[in-house]
Amino acid sequence: MTERKSVLLRLDPAVHDALAKWASDELRSTNAQIEFLLRRALAQAGRLPGRPRGRIGPAGGHPPPAGPEPARRRTATTSPGDVRPGDAQELSRP
Repeated sequence: MTERKSVLLRLDPAVHDALAKWASDELRSTNAQIEFLLRRALAQAGRLPGRPRGRIGPAGGHPPPAGPEPARRRTATTSPGDVRPGDAQELSRP
């Protein structure tokens, strides 16, 4: 087994509590959750050893072509001020 490195990490108590709950929800230890999140962030940034550098995104790494902005849907969690005139006015119903 490879050697594991130890790191002292200071966290705001609220961040620690939220992280511990998230870890519990996913059946991980807090330490394993931190490592999982760090690995995911490193992979997305292309900084894991053996992975190509660059952002994960559209093929070729180019932004999507510019076009008209899609209409925003109004849901039960949006307020009327969040939706511009002409946007879709569909409401989510339970």
